[in-house]
Amino acid sequence: MNIHALLVNRFSEALQKMGVEDAPVPVSRSARPEFGEYQFNGAMALAKQLRQKPRDIAEKIVEIVELNDVSNKLEVAGPGFINIHLSDEWLAGQCESALADKRLGVAEASKQNIVVDYSSPNLAKEMHVGHLRTTIIGDAVVKVLEFLGHKVIRQNHMGDWGTQFGMLLAHLSDKLQEEVAETALSDLEDFYREAKVRFDEEDGFADRAREYVVKLQGGDEQCLALWEKFIDVSITHSEEVYKKLNVSLTRDDIMGESAYNDDLANVIADLKAKGIAVEDQGAQVVFIPELADKEGNPAVYIVQKSGGGYLYATTDLAAMRYRSGTLNADRTLILTDARQALHFKQTEIVGRKAGFMLETQSYEHCPFGMMLGSDGKPFKTRTGGTVKLVELLDEAIERAGKLIAERDNDLSEAELNEVAYKVGIGAVKYADLSKNRTTDYMFNWDSMLSFEGNTAPYLQYAYTRVKSLFRKANVDMASMPVDISLVEKQEHALAVLLLQFEEVISMVSREATPHILCTYLYDVASAFMTFYEACPMLKDGIEPSVRDSRLALSALVANTLEKGLTLLGIETLEKM
Repeated sequence: MNIHALLVNRFSEALQKMGVEDAPVPVSRSARPEFGEYQFNGAMALAKQLRQKPRDIAEKIVEIVELNDVSNKLEVAGPGFINIHLSDEWLAGQCESALADKRLGVAEASKQNIVVDYSSPNLAKEMHVGHLRTTIIGDAVVKVLEFLGHKVIRQNHMGDWGTQFGMLLAHLSDKLQEEVAETALSDLEDFYREAKVRFDEEDGFADRAREYVVKLQGGDEQCLALWEKFIDVSITHSEEVYKKLNVSLTRDDIMGESAYNDDLANVIADLKAKGIAVEDQGAQVVFIPELADKEGNPAVYIVQKSGGGYLYATTDLAAMRYRSGTLNADRTLILTDARQALHFKQTEIVGRKAGFMLETQSYEHCPFGMMLGSDGKPFKTRTGGTVKLVELLDEAIERAGKLIAERDNDLSEAELNEVAYKVGIGAVKYADLSKNRTTDYMFNWDSMLSFEGNTAPYLQYAYTRVKSLFRKANVDMASMPVDISLVEKQEHALAVLLLQFEEVISMVSREATPHILCTYLYDVASAFMTFYEACPMLKDGIEPSVRDSRLALSALVANTLEKGLTLLGIETLEKM
């Protein structure tokens, strides 16, 4: 049930009956409960067209709009706002329907093919904290889109090609004379450092490395076999991180830079044939007047180096062409940090000019801010190095375990380990996902692992609180009666929130902004706590019908929290 869409539809019909066509239908949530749950604010905009006072127009709309089944009061306020008060009976009926539905009343969207490009680690190094945001934001967006019924194609655009691989393959070739690839590459960071030291300091090694680049790009069999070994072990490292993070990426989703090699020359040929790319100082360049500087000089977008080498620009154009043409993507979402915003804007302009995408296909760069340390600078180790992602996650689990052990609990060791894992990983993910992706945020262990405020532990605890209610009541949540009656204002407020789930999910899918879902789940958990305090369920003297109604509302809270957290990639617990 999308209340907002329902109201927009009803007011559109009312305006059509008044002879008004193609007018905006601005329906928004009310800021204060005394003004109802929603407002229609379109009367002012119609005053000039209809040559009437906005308030008179609003009163006429109230007479015509058909909302008797949904609202128990429509009132005109101020210069022409229409306040919409939703009726308890209608809300109760919608909650009953949502509780009986595995999808919680969320309708499937019109199906689209959507490519989501996210995570994209460099296979020459282990995943570090810089990969956290793209990986978990991307995965949450993917899960929301799939829940809405879209066909989602995950694309892990891994860095598995380029000049650095010559250095790494030369070093691996030497190592394999003494040990197997898995042992040699057990620590990718150490391996990379060793190779770099040899490249910088060892006589003849840099020349060997360059020879390996030429061999690799030329398709030399021995060299490709070495490269495939390196890639295989590197991907295994990434898979371990994805599993620990509860992220849905697999090997099948990898579409590395190397996948586009065969099309790079064609991309350049097409750009030249269409007069889009021109030679400049030996390089192939596209000049982009749409992004000119203050002096009117067009932006410069290099697609091929003077020596014939290709760049990220070339690969990204080939990827665009593949996704739009071969995969028939209606939307392409690319999640990288905000520093790459200009590059993707240029890529879109050039790709569209070249006809690599249809006008109807969207190309959406979804930038995100930085994860900062307590000093306000990019998050690093104490010695100033990059933090390995797997080490950060292990520390989260360890810290969560200590916190849980300090609290009153009757958990076995196995249960404690499970809780520590789910709370620790959930805390790290939620702390990130709950921030607007476009802003930087400060990493803080204490706040993310807190059981108070907008955190994963708070939401996980709220879920277990509902589950414990049913255990105490000795009622099976899945098969209880769903006859809901809303009497108290806390019941009404909670019901309204629960029925806004589809609105929230739709917004996340449009904007690729999981923080909206986080805020919503926190509001639901908070409203449940208020409802729980004001509306007792298991006290002596409570009418059975009242008890069952409130338990049913609580069950919908649990289902909503569980579904919302699952879409964020965060696991729930039966007890904590």
